[in-house]
Amino acid sequence: MTVSIIRFGGSNCDRDAERALEHLDIDAEIVWHEDGLPEDLSGIMLPGGFSYGDYLRAGAMAARSPIMEAVREAAADGIPVLGVCNGAQIGCESGLTEGAFTTNESARFQCEHVYLRVERDDTPWTAAYEEGDVIEIPIAHGEGRYEVDDDRLAELEDEDRVLFRYCDENGETGPDVNPNGSKHNVAGVIGDRETVAVLMPHPERVTLPDIGPTDGQGVLQGFESA
Repeated sequence: MTVSIIRFGGSNCDRDAERALEHLDIDAEIVWHEDGLPEDLSGIMLPGGFSYGDYLRAGAMAARSPIMEAVREAAADGIPVLGVCNGAQIGCESGLTEGAFTTNESARFQCEHVYLRVERDDTPWTAAYEEGDVIEIPIAHGEGRYEVDDDRLAELEDEDRVLFRYCDENGETGPDVNPNGSKHNVAGVIGDRETVAVLMPHPERVTLPDIGPTDGQGVLQGFESA
């Protein structure tokens, strides 16, 4: 399979994503957003960074690039789509998933390793884990606080569309282990289809064994199992 990693002005994690995917023997290519999607793609990744300087709102300008209409169409056809960090913001802003990511509760840029609890293991993005597993993945964002209407969040939870929650090393959630103030400690969600997901932490940064832990490999392997 070939995963297209979409590069916008200001993307800075595209090459990291490419290297991580290729380490997992997943073919990947970086695609400039103005060039459109290639016809032979089998997956799409929206990488992290600061597209267009996070002007207006993080991800808002990239979400209005013409390529995102093609991404929505591909997602509707069942092509797996993963948005990470700024890519998660773009995914929400473009309607691929519910909610939005906004300024951290601390009003500061947060760059640290965090623990995530796997909320379900029957999606492509979590199939490599067991429900309740705790994994360690880094964050690096200033606008990572997940927000959605309370009633809609209750519906998302009832529909099992929350993939990961911030937690401690024992899997316990709460405000003390919530790095950005996200509602109900939500760190990642899926869209209408389980093949579409966004998450704020960076799995591509914990995939290569020569530079550290590999807890993020299972997320990226979702492209193969989708």
